[in-house]
Amino acid sequence: MRLVRYGRPGKEKPGLFDEEGRLRDLSGVITDIDASVLSDRALRKIAKIDYKTLPLVRGERRFGVPVKGTGKFIGIGMNYADHAAETGAPVPKEPIFFMKAITCLSGPDDPIVLPKGSKKTDWEVELGVVIGTRAQYVDEADALKYVAGYCVVNDVSEREYQFERGSQWDKGKGCDTFGPVGPFLVTKDEIFDVQDLDLYLELNGKRMQTGNTKNMVFTVAQIVSYVSRFMTLEPGDIICTGTPPGVGLGRTPQRFLKKGDKLRLGIAGLGEQQQEVVAYPKA
Repeated sequence: MRLVRYGRPGKEKPGLFDEEGRLRDLSGVITDIDASVLSDRALRKIAKIDYKTLPLVRGERRFGVPVKGTGKFIGIGMNYADHAAETGAPVPKEPIFFMKAITCLSGPDDPIVLPKGSKKTDWEVELGVVIGTRAQYVDEADALKYVAGYCVVNDVSEREYQFERGSQWDKGKGCDTFGPVGPFLVTKDEIFDVQDLDLYLELNGKRMQTGNTKNMVFTVAQIVSYVSRFMTLEPGDIICTGTPPGVGLGRTPQRFLKKGDKLRLGIAGLGEQQQEVVAYPKA
């Protein structure tokens, strides 16, 4: 299934896209797409609904983050060897992970707001993993059983804040609007091989990033298993799994986002995002 949350910020309703690509309203069946509907059992129940009985949603609409109530937004760093090389970093021997503030979550097509004083805001197309079942010390062989589905994430990053303001990456990762997610939560049964998905990102119509999840240093299963050793993963938690090469930091000359830039990014089978970059509003 391709599940979405559509509507104005804070007023989103649950929906799904049917086999003909039409948006249908799920609010008569479930309250929202949150932890209560992310288990395999709950998702199977939704999948059994005759979608033709669901109301069609017509007209223009905004999509929000496809999961409500995310408690943890976790990023994996340097998870593509060629991305590590372009930034001058070694390939990690164990997964590097950091936290993105949940206040940075935004809809897939909402504007990216440059923070006050930002000089090095960058882009990163990434595969997002949405946890469906509570996971603690899970084995790699069983790790994907704890996943509800997948989504597109733009791990927007302010590089000066990330690398030049001390040792913690978090301050460059969690600024408001730095976590566009969606449009879809695609349930895992729709994805034949999560380790063979094409990723891309364009800036103002020019291709900047091209990659495939087969080039990850650590697989999705390895990541879920590893992170669950250090913290309990709860339904609705999102893990973004690293980015392929082509970020602004790694280019010569370096290129960072500025007001008016337009991004287009996506992952095969998971949909596409489009964002315009805007300046922080003056008081």
